[in-house]
Amino acid sequence: MRKSRFIEHSIMGALSFLRQALSADEYASLAGFLQAREGRLKLASICMLLLAVLVTRSIGFLIALYFLCLLLAIISSVRLKFFLKRTWLFVPLFALCIGLPAVFNFFSPGQPLLVVKFFRLDLIVTRQGVAAAVIFFMRVLTSVSLSALLVLTTRHTVLLKVLRIAFIPQIFVMTLEMCYRYLYLFIDIIANTYTAIRSRVEYVSSSARGQRVAAWNIASLWHRSYQLQEQVYNAMLSRGYTGEPKVLEEPRQSFTDWSMAVGSALIFFLSIWTNHFLN
Repeated sequence: MRKSRFIEHSIMGALSFLRQALSADEYASLAGFLQAREGRLKLASICMLLLAVLVTRSIGFLIALYFLCLLLAIISSVRLKFFLKRTWLFVPLFALCIGLPAVFNFFSPGQPLLVVKFFRLDLIVTRQGVAAAVIFFMRVLTSVSLSALLVLTTRHTVLLKVLRIAFIPQIFVMTLEMCYRYLYLFIDIIANTYTAIRSRVEYVSSSARGQRVAAWNIASLWHRSYQLQEQVYNAMLSRGYTGEPKVLEEPRQSFTDWSMAVGSALIFFLSIWTNHFLN
């Protein structure tokens, strides 16, 4: 029973997390700063900030860019706790684990900062290694935060349309659009299937029976999913779908939109100037 409850909580937890990941339109519909910006200029501004993150070699500049990202999240009505949980969950922590060995003198020789005793081996932490690890971690964290902020504050239809304007191939955009729409249905199918199993079986008495139940439901789920995606695609074609994302209204570019784009460009050039000053 405990194993059954563990599987149930694991499946429902994964489904809940996937629902939250796909519910970005809730934040995109709020009245915030980035939500009101025009899609093309917003994408250009975020790309400029990402370029600034990639080219700068100043830790202070990276920290300032990250706090700018947090400020944009706050004025865009994105809950800070939700945003931090979303951006710190996996990629930045994984980057920290990758960059951690760079602090030692084996990989980054330089001025000693700290000596760590590891059995009979002296591991020397260098100032240059710590700086390299912090720069790498801050670059990953800020890049992930900016990308998440763009997705959270932009409706998926507008984002797909902006990708087409940016000369992304139509087949790639169409595949993303179909996957996005189909995942909602796929989540409901999994939840309903598991609820049906629990209502008829309650718990699995043996591993062999559990494997038969799981195998049958996997095959049934695949067959239903294949039929469903065919029906959804045919229904879209019958309503005039051509592969191009459509929006109900075209947003107009305002003075604030252009000001944000110009400000992002200035930050990018400031990061290049900062590198020249550090050299």
